Amino acid sequence: MIQSSPPRFALLVFTALIMLWTALLSMPFSSRTGEITPLADALFTAVSAICVTGLSTLDMSTHWSFIGEILILGGIQIGGIGVLTLASILGLTVTRRLGLRQRLLAASDTNPMRMGKGVSESQAVGLGEIGGLLAAVATSLIVIELLLTALILPTLLGAGYGFWHALWNSFYLAASAFTNTGFVPLQGGLEPLVDNYFFLSVIAIGVFLGAIGFPVIFALYRYVIGRGWRTHKRLGLHTKLTLGTTLILVVFGWLAISALEWNNARTLGSQDLGQTLFNSGYMSIMTRSGGLGIVDPAEMNGSTLLVIDMLMFVGGGSASTAGGIKVTTLAVLFLAAYAEARGYQDMQAFDRRIPNEVLRVAVSVFIWGVTIVLVSAVALMHMTGKPLDTVLFEVISAFGTCGLSTGLSESLPDAGKYVLAATMWAGRVGTVTLAAAVAATSRSRMFRLPEERPIVG
Repeated sequence: MIQSSPPRFALLVFTALIMLWTALLSMPFSSRTGEITPLADALFTAVSAICVTGLSTLDMSTHWSFIGEILILGGIQIGGIGVLTLASILGLTVTRRLGLRQRLLAASDTNPMRMGKGVSESQAVGLGEIGGLLAAVATSLIVIELLLTALILPTLLGAGYGFWHALWNSFYLAASAFTNTGFVPLQGGLEPLVDNYFFLSVIAIGVFLGAIGFPVIFALYRYVIGRGWRTHKRLGLHTKLTLGTTLILVVFGWLAISALEWNNARTLGSQDLGQTLFNSGYMSIMTRSGGLGIVDPAEMNGSTLLVIDMLMFVGGGSASTAGGIKVTTLAVLFLAAYAEARGYQDMQAFDRRIPNEVLRVAVSVFIWGVTIVLVSAVALMHMTGKPLDTVLFEVISAFGTCGLSTGLSESLPDAGKYVLAATMWAGRVGTVTLAAAVAATSRSRMFRLPEERPIVG
């Protein structure tokens, strides 16, 4: 299965890890009270950790023991890196070499379209660069999380935490931010620190770096560090599309949230201009998939919730710790619409042509994403009787592995928890990987049917 269908192998390992974490989290040693955690809650937490979502049906600061917190932290690290990428890193560490099979395995984790036949090597990261990418994944994970920990630690020490307690929680928050998970181990959440702009800025930077994706971090490293003595003097199309689209969405969300919540006294309306602009910008970054919110979505206007729904549905960059349909998918769809409007036969961006097969995958990802969200929303609305805006927000947050919540997750019945857990699983596995696993083999026909065009539009 590893050789014939890495996507199916990834699904199998991913699901097996969730089952293992569910069993471990349900054990008495994982809870602070020493009692068995109910199956629905243990499964929901395991899926939320492995899928780096951050939604929870339990109080993360009081329910879990130290062992439980270690399990959750390990889960979000595994989920953030990716199953196949982690396996390739471990294999490279043990064998000190990276063969073609391992390169293809890691390449399919960063780009499932590589599993097709006759795939062009005009990729964001070539097979010859996979070793460097894996090294960049491991290095960036360690370096960025340690830097974030060092920056967060003084804040928690100043808040009155003991050194070891502050160090553990700082690393927990750093990992939660960089992997875009959104779990908060502090009692009271981030509420006591909402006025500490330095702390919130560090968290926002960690979320942003995790959301742009490891290939983009790798490309930026090569561009900045290797500019003087290597040939990597040009940023690739994937990097430009990811950074450009991400910045556009962050600015759009910043302006939209601040404008729509300007007069809402329950959220930003009671704050001064500086606080309003900072908090709205911070919340816009959290919609990338961060989930470490400082404004209660349940108090927001319905119009604001809809804007955040759209941003969470898009998510972050491909091969990142973020979820959603990914910013490059949105960019390709808009480029296709622009090319059609201008009468171009090919999609173009930054003096490069994008093949039509990328558009087919983008359309498939979008349609599958919409389908998953609609099915889950209908099921939860029927189970809970809650209004559409509340249910849709929770479902898209789960699909986009974001973690922002209106509080619906905590009040769900067991059946609703299973539905939302399945939504998180589908969102993290990725619609492209899911489609590649279902249709692992490409079939060729020796004939073509007669052409007939339906009316569209």
